[in-house]
Amino acid sequence: MNFYHLPFLFLLFTKNEIAISTFTAILSNPIEYLKGVGPQKGELLRKEIKVYTFGDLLQYFPFRYVDRTRIDKIASLSGYEDFVQIRGKIINMVVMGENRSKRLVATFKDETGTIDLVWFQGWQWMQKSLKENVAYLVFGRISVFNGVTQLAHPELDLLTEEIATGKQFLEPVYYTTEKLKARGLTAKAIGKLTKNLLEQLSPLEIRENIPVEVLQQYRLMPRAMAYFRIHMPASEDDARLAQRRLKFEELFIAQIRICRLKLKRHKQSHGFVFGAVGESFNEFYNNHLPFSLTGAQKRVLKEIRTDTVHGRQMNRLLQGDVGSGKTMVALLTMLLAKDNGFQACLMAPTEILSQQHFKGISELLERMDVKVALLTGSIKGKARKQILAGALDGSIDILVGTHALLEKEVEFKNLGMAIVDEQHRFGVAQRARLWEKNTIPPHILVMTATPIPRTLAMTIYGDLDVSVIDEMPPGRKPITTVHRTEYQRPQVMDFIKEEVKKGRQAYIVYPLIEDSEKLDYENLMKGYEEVKAFFPEPQYYISMVHGRQPAEQRQTNMHRFVTGDTHIMVATTVIEVGVNVPNASVMVIESTERFGLSQLHQLRGRVGRGAEQSFCVLMTGNKLSQDSRERINVMVQTNDGFIISEKDMELRGPGDIEGTRQSGVLDFKLADIVADKPILDAARASAEKILEEDTDLLLPENQALKEFLAAQRSKSIWSKIS
Repeated sequence: MNFYHLPFLFLLFTKNEIAISTFTAILSNPIEYLKGVGPQKGELLRKEIKVYTFGDLLQYFPFRYVDRTRIDKIASLSGYEDFVQIRGKIINMVVMGENRSKRLVATFKDETGTIDLVWFQGWQWMQKSLKENVAYLVFGRISVFNGVTQLAHPELDLLTEEIATGKQFLEPVYYTTEKLKARGLTAKAIGKLTKNLLEQLSPLEIRENIPVEVLQQYRLMPRAMAYFRIHMPASEDDARLAQRRLKFEELFIAQIRICRLKLKRHKQSHGFVFGAVGESFNEFYNNHLPFSLTGAQKRVLKEIRTDTVHGRQMNRLLQGDVGSGKTMVALLTMLLAKDNGFQACLMAPTEILSQQHFKGISELLERMDVKVALLTGSIKGKARKQILAGALDGSIDILVGTHALLEKEVEFKNLGMAIVDEQHRFGVAQRARLWEKNTIPPHILVMTATPIPRTLAMTIYGDLDVSVIDEMPPGRKPITTVHRTEYQRPQVMDFIKEEVKKGRQAYIVYPLIEDSEKLDYENLMKGYEEVKAFFPEPQYYISMVHGRQPAEQRQTNMHRFVTGDTHIMVATTVIEVGVNVPNASVMVIESTERFGLSQLHQLRGRVGRGAEQSFCVLMTGNKLSQDSRERINVMVQTNDGFIISEKDMELRGPGDIEGTRQSGVLDFKLADIVADKPILDAARASAEKILEEDTDLLLPENQALKEFLAAQRSKSIWSKIS
């Protein structure tokens, strides 16, 4: 049955007729049972592109289309085209070269000129298959070999009447791999398999999963129509509308899942009631607060206060740029826990960062009756036993630490508040072990100094309540950022000397080269020697920190810089998180072009922590790509981490933003949350409206959606992210 003869069928669906399963049984069939596949090809499809069933093949979408009606003229080809399509005849074929270098070269002619078609592999078969003076349609990518323009391994089709008269549909192009191609599973072959499958299907076998009201509101084509038309479009509009429908579906289903988690948590999760703002909070706020809170900090504290008073577990993400005052909010939150009879803990990803948190909190609370302790992997013996005993008997009010807090031996008398700093450095399973430290899970506050674009936060952290500190404490001077090239290195070194004369310190950071620890080390050592040449001892003292050093040596070198015993720290990006040196006023980032925007922003945030003016110098070679130049311009123009994160996602895509891969929620087949933001916003609004009216999806019009979610749950990696 030809699908294009049945568009009216979808207009006849009523709410009661919309089926309640994902796909019918045929689409659950193993892929090897599809005509043209078989066991060996089926195994390859599973391994190479994760196509296990008929349904998986149906959801293996083309990434572009070829308009077979568009014909290029050979004489007009410049050699710079991506793909071309020409129509003509083979007028000559010859085998050239010897042994392994043999190749088939066919001269192809249209009314304007000739071009060589070349096959290096499978040429014997091509030589037998091709015919001279027969009309072909040729499609391929232009290349130039020894100054001659040619098409290597092009696709050829006999010029049928349908093609010649321009009636052929757009041809879908599918991603394939070399292993698949070697077994005949080219892009075209995958297209043929998909067409075989579609010919076996009735539209009724692809069940709808979006409520009719939503389909009508956004003028979305029905699900079955979208699947047929994305694989067999009659026009570019056909393909575009099919993609729009299926992108909406991906984002809508994602938002339904996330919003349901959030609503269920609000309704069902039990949490400790922090009913009082008591003595500890008030004494610190009124007598020991070192500076007035910003409006943003006060707003976030009010949100936390509201969360913790209602008897449900708080699960809140706190975003704030470097230096925005997240730690002060965390401290006041932990004092709120103490005032209500509970303990609190603060977990940080590195030992030096946890030590700094401990030192800062202890100094702020030194005149108050609040017991603060530190637990890291390096604390052993009697000291460790005392800390474990204090956590268990409740004498420790606030326990700061690293991953050591997750160990089974760490038990609390009554943990009511767990705070995680730099949350993207911890896996979901690791964080979940903190929640088990009390019979009722403690309130959760996860903090990040890596600003997350709103569209990404909505998609990844949509089940958390999100707070943002979007203003800096008064008195902080914006960091001056400049771009300098290798030619200007002497001036940069002279500038550092001037800052050191003023009593300041400087960082010089070298990039990590992925998968090349040896090159990292050589690059750093070469840089270290160059720095020493500019800054000879004993006039200047230099610390060096890198991943190959024993942990103890690395900690010692960092400590020397923190205490001001050294003037300059030469390091790899191990210092990105965890060093707070208010006296450091210069950050030099070497080979800036190798860094992403968010990492550059994090590194820049190591300076600008004191009252003095600070500087970030972006060092590069003299030749830069357009992307590198764009990243550098953004850094020079703004200190706003949220603007930077949006630009970073725009340049690199959401899947490359730190912390997103582990979440698993960006594995969309079609949707792009940057390019498709309007669709995401619409999907989010629809999901929220449906769930506000019918949280458990009990209404008849939502049954298809409910059954779809249930069918998908077993193969989904979705889980509560906190």
